[in-house]
Amino acid sequence: MMSYCKQEESDMRWIDLTTWDRAMHYQVFKDSAQPQYSVTFDLDITGFPEWVRKRGYSVTFSLVYAVTRCANQIEAFRCRFVDGKPAVFDVINTSFTYLNRETGLFKVVNVPMRDTLEEYVALARETTENQKEYFTGPMGNDIYQFSPFPWVSFTHISHTDSGRKDNATPLFDWGKYYIRDGRTYLPFSVQVHHSFVDGIHIGMLADALQTYLAGIESRSS
Repeated sequence: MMSYCKQEESDMRWIDLTTWDRAMHYQVFKDSAQPQYSVTFDLDITGFPEWVRKRGYSVTFSLVYAVTRCANQIEAFRCRFVDGKPAVFDVINTSFTYLNRETGLFKVVNVPMRDTLEEYVALARETTENQKEYFTGPMGNDIYQFSPFPWVSFTHISHTDSGRKDNATPLFDWGKYYIRDGRTYLPFSVQVHHSFVDGIHIGMLADALQTYLAGIESRSS
């Protein structure tokens, strides 16, 4: 397991295009008119909401932790453009939207990753409660973006396009979960940059995340 606790800003290394086995695929996709793409699928989260609520955890914060933990295990999800060149970070942290129910407006909250679910949820709660601003400035390159959409059980979701072809930050969303045949399912969406992430990598993330969620009741973190 990766260690996150003392990692506030992630270290990175440059990717050598002369030796990188993905160099040709990288070149093919990086200048595409729309190099980012998204995939939506269902996750079986049966037992997960109840497990986290019994411990007083936020379901949203717990899902952010679970996705980040699993995505950080896959190098493709840690790749970014830095000054126009490909690089890979050691650790990716989190940035999520959080709704102010009084105003109906959301704020963007940045929280470093932590080793355990308990530590992360506590830090996310503290950071969210203490942050008064809606936006605290430009987001770093070493983050995953999360924008939960818990009001609708969607089958597809699109995102605001910044027009930046070098925006390789993965964006994760999920919708309102629902019950089918006694199981609880969560619509889940991931947007990635095709220069770094192929379908096989999304499949790896889906498998890792499903395994983590299915085994949550036997885990201590």
